[in-house]
Amino acid sequence: MKTVILDGYTENPGDLSWNGFEAIGETLVYDRTDASETLARIGDADAVFTNKVKITKDIILQCPNLKFIGVLATGYNVVDIQAARERNIPVANIPTYGTDAVGQFAIALLLEICHHIGHHDQAVREGRWTNNKDWCFWDHPLIELAHKTMGIIGYGRIGQATGRIAMALGMNLLVYDAMKNPALENELCRYADLPELLSSADVIALHCPLTPETEGLINKQSIARMKDGVILLNNSRGPLIVEQDLADALNSGKVYAAGLDVVSTEPILANNPLLKARNCIITPHISWAPRESRQRLMDIAVENLRAFARGAPINVVN
Repeated sequence: MKTVILDGYTENPGDLSWNGFEAIGETLVYDRTDASETLARIGDADAVFTNKVKITKDIILQCPNLKFIGVLATGYNVVDIQAARERNIPVANIPTYGTDAVGQFAIALLLEICHHIGHHDQAVREGRWTNNKDWCFWDHPLIELAHKTMGIIGYGRIGQATGRIAMALGMNLLVYDAMKNPALENELCRYADLPELLSSADVIALHCPLTPETEGLINKQSIARMKDGVILLNNSRGPLIVEQDLADALNSGKVYAAGLDVVSTEPILANNPLLKARNCIITPHISWAPRESRQRLMDIAVENLRAFARGAPINVVN
C-alpha cells in the first residue's frame, strides 16, 4: 500500500515519528502542498492523508487508484465526502484526540484575560517593579472567577472538559447543547436555553461545531443580549463569530475582553478588525497542538489506516 501525506508539518514538525505509517507500506510525507501540486503528489497512491489541503471532486475523479482518504483532524470539510462516497472511498477523521488540550487552552485564555500575566512579567523585566514606589503594582483590572457564571455553548466532550476546570475554579455553569444529558447537571451546572445563557453569563465559551445554524452565532444581535462587560472565548471555529461585530463590541466596552485561538480565515488576514480591537488576545490556532495531543492524533491516524488495510475501516464520516 502506498500512502501520501500532503501537509504533515503542523502535525509533526520533527518531534514525532511517521514510523507507524511506514510499517504499513510505502509512505511519502510532504510538509506542505499547494493546491496546484495536490493531484501530482497523490498520483497512484492508495491512501492519502490531509489536514488542510482540499481533496475536491476533481481530484478524487482523477486519482483512480485512490481507495482511502484520511483527515489529520476532527473536521473533514476539506474533503468532498459525497464524491468520495460515490467512488466507495471511505473518509476517516480523528475524533476526540485533543479534548483535554482544547479545554485546558480555553481556560488558559481566560486566566490570561483575568491576570495579564504576560504583560506583568514583561513589566518586571523592564525594571518597573525594581523602580516602583510600592511593593506591588498592576496595570489592568484583576478578576476573580469564583462564583461567576460561565456559559458554554456546545457541551460535548470539549465543552465538558472546559466546564470541569471552570467548576474547579468555583464557577457556576450554564450550558447549551442540542443534545441534553441530564446526568451532567449538578449543583454547579445546569442546562439553559440560549437567550438565558447569553444574558446571564459573565464568561461565554464557544465549543460548538460550525454548521449553517451556528455560523455567525456571535453577532451584533446576540452580543446585545449579553451582560455588559462579558468575556468571550473561542477556540472552536472562527466563523462562529461575526468579527467586525465583536471588534465593535470590544472597542465600545460592551464585551470586556475576548480570547481567541481561531479566526474566520487562517492564517489571519492583516486587515482582520480584531487585530486592532481593544482587549483581544489572539493565538495562532494552537489549542490542539501539545505534543501529547498530536501523538494521540498520530496513533489514531495510523490505526485508521491499519483498520482500512484489514478491510474494516473505522472513524468513517461518509
